[in-house]
Formats: sequence, structure tokens, C-alpha cells
Amino acid sequence: MTAPFESPAETGARRATAYLELLEAGRPEEADALLTGLTDVRELVFVGAAFTASARRTGRTLPTAMRAQASSRQVLLGQLRDRSRRGRDVAALHDWLREAAEEVRTVTRLAEAARLRLGEPSAR
Repeated sequence: MTAPFESPAETGARRATAYLELLEAGRPEEADALLTGLTDVRELVFVGAAFTASARRTGRTLPTAMRAQASSRQVLLGQLRDRSRRGRDVAALHDWLREAAEEVRTVTRLAEAARLRLGEPSAR
């Protein structure tokens, strides 16, 4: 039996999840190795798309002021991505991915703090 086909978007999402899980497990060197092992611009962009989708989805759950700040950070990340992609600068794309992953972690922490402050159950 052969493995089912995994689309580039699914592969990117799987890699993004693995990267975040490694960071959460306190294994930043392994997380960084996962990123540096990716050298194809297309692969990098799909991982970044997964980070962006996750950050935006979580950001929409934030209170208004926090949501506006998260949205502004997403614009800045998009500009960083565009500058890096235009020059096909793989190292710069790696930096963008690290920043995008940190944004996911930030909005996740903010969303959790907001839920706790409002007395809502944890999403984890």
C-alpha cells in the first residue's frame, strides 16, 4: 500500500506544526535544523503560509486592541516575506519563518491570557 499524496500545503502545515512543537518542547536547535534543512523557496513559503494562517486564526479571537496589534504585526511580517522572496534569499526566508513562528506563539499566549482574564475555559 502506498502513502496518500500530501499536497505542498499539507507538507508545509506539518512542518510548521513540527517546528512549533520542537520549540514548545525546549528543543530550539532541532527546530532550527528543521528550518535550515529547507532550501527550496516554495517549501519555505508553504511553511510560512501555515504560520500565517495559524496566527491570523488565533488573532481573530483576541480582544479588539490586541487584534489590531496582531494585524499590524502580520502586515510587517508580510513585508519581510515579500522582500526575502523577491531576492530568493533563503537565509532571509528562514529569518521570516522564525519571526512568523514567534508571532504564532505570541498570539497564542495572548489569546490564552485573554481567555483566563475573561474566565473562559482554556483552549489547550
